[in-house]
Amino acid sequence: MWSKRIRSTHRWLSMTFLLTVVITAIAVATQDQPADWVLYLPLFPLAFLAFSGVYLFVLPYKTKRRGTVSAE
Repeated sequence: MWSKRIRSTHRWLSMTFLLTVVITAIAVATQDQPADWVLYLPLFPLAFLAFSGVYLFVLPYKTKRRGTVSAE
């Protein structure tokens, strides 16, 4: 159950990250000196993507080690 929620959250976070990168690229291209917070905007979803991605990466090894099969 948790793995499905984290997988879905990871997908939505990836779309959020893509959107923030596009917004940042547009802001940098259209302004001479964009605000500093605009440049750091993609880091927030990227941090959450890293945590959920590591969990999803480790999940198959964790279930294999226990000897259980994940119900997906």
